[in-house]
Amino acid sequence: MEDKQSTNKLFMVEPKVFFMNPQTASSNHYQVDDNSKSTDEILKQAKREFTAFKNALTENGVDVFSMEGSAECPDHIFPNWFITFQNKTFQIFSMLAENRRKEKTPEMIEKLSKEYKLTRDLSSHEERNIFLESTSSMVFDRVNRVVYLTISPRANAGLANEWCNENNYELVMFETESHTGNPIYHTDVLMYVGTSVIGICYEVIKPEYRDFVQERVERHHEVIEIKKEQLFDFCGNCLEVKNEKGDLMLAMSTASFNGYTKIQKDVINKHFKKIVHSDIQTIEKYGGGSARCMLAELF
Repeated sequence: MEDKQSTNKLFMVEPKVFFMNPQTASSNHYQVDDNSKSTDEILKQAKREFTAFKNALTENGVDVFSMEGSAECPDHIFPNWFITFQNKTFQIFSMLAENRRKEKTPEMIEKLSKEYKLTRDLSSHEERNIFLESTSSMVFDRVNRVVYLTISPRANAGLANEWCNENNYELVMFETESHTGNPIYHTDVLMYVGTSVIGICYEVIKPEYRDFVQERVERHHEVIEIKKEQLFDFCGNCLEVKNEKGDLMLAMSTASFNGYTKIQKDVINKHFKKIVHSDIQTIEKYGGGSARCMLAELF
C-alpha cells in the first residue's frame, strides 16, 4: 500500500479547561501569560474558536471526530501524544509536562483502539526524562518516509534515532534558535510537509545545518520559505488535509493566513484546492500552538 501524505479524517479535542499552561512555559516561548481576562472568559473564547475551526473543516468536506478533554489538562486541545498509520496501527509518545501526560486518557486510547492496533507506547520514557512529542516533534514526509526533527527539551535525539530506525524512516535532525535564543520547542512551529510543497523557516535553523536541511526538503518538494517574523503568526503550523473528493487543502489559522504574503499565497494556491482558515487567536495566545497542533490525523 502506497503511503499518502494526508487524510480526510481528523481527531480534535474540545477543551474542558483552557489557560496558559505553566508546566510548558519553560520550553514554549510562544505562550503569553496575560492576566487581563478571567479563566472563564479565556475558556469560553477558546471553545468558540474550537467550534468555529471544526465547523470550517467539516463545511469544506473534512471528516472531523472530536472528544471532550480532561479537566486536568489545559493543553488537551492539542492532541500531540499519538500517531496513526495507514496500516491501521497507532503509537503513543512521551510528553514533557506532567499534566500533558494525563492527556493520554483511557477513554481516548480505547476509542483509538477500536480502529487501530497499538504497536508501541513510549510513555515509560517519561520516567527517565526522555521525550518525543509525536507529530509536533516529528514532522512527517510520509510518502518519502522522512522525519524532520529539531532537537529540543521535547525532542530527544537518541529516542528519535531509535524510533526512525525501528520504523524505517530517514531522520533529518537539526538544531534551531528561536527569538529567545533557545531551541524552538516543536518542529511543527517552523515547518510543514505537503504532498508537493514544504513550508519551512530556514532562518531559525542554525547555520551549520541549513544546507543539509535545504538539500533534503528540496529533493521532492517545492519550498515556500517562511521568514522568522512569520513564526509569530504560526505560518509554519499548517496541515495538509483532504476533502471528501480527495482534493488537497491547507488548514491554518487566520493569523497565519494574514501573515503570509501574496507571493507565498500564490504558491500555496498552486498546490492546494483551498486554504481553510479560522480565527483561533485566543488558543494561539495562551496555548502557544496553532492549527496544526489542534489536529491529529486518523489514517
